[in-house]
Amino acid sequence: MIINHKTEKGIGGGNCQVSSTLYNAILLVPSLEVLERHEHGKDVTYVPDGKDAAVSYGSLDLKFKNNSNKSIRIEASSNNSSITIRLVEF
Repeated sequence: MIINHKTEKGIGGGNCQVSSTLYNAILLVPSLEVLERHEHGKDVTYVPDGKDAAVSYGSLDLKFKNNSNKSIRIEASSNNSSITIRLVEF
C-alpha cells in the first residue's frame, strides 16, 4: 500500500490495480471519455508509468463517460497473478 507517498505493508490494497486495469481498458475504446483520474504518488509495478489510476474512498475516483449510443458491460476476472478487464459494447 502507498501511505503518505511511502510503500508500506498493510491489510487491503488491490483496488488501484483494478482501477488501473479498468483505466487502460477505457483508453482502448474511442467512445469512452475519461472525466477523472489520479496518478499515484509513487510508481506502481503493475502498469507502465503514467497508466495508473489511483482510487481512494471519499477522495479519489476514476470516472468516465460513454459517448456512444451503445451500452457498456464491464467483465472482470482474476487469478493468482493477473487481473483481466474486458469492455463489451452491446
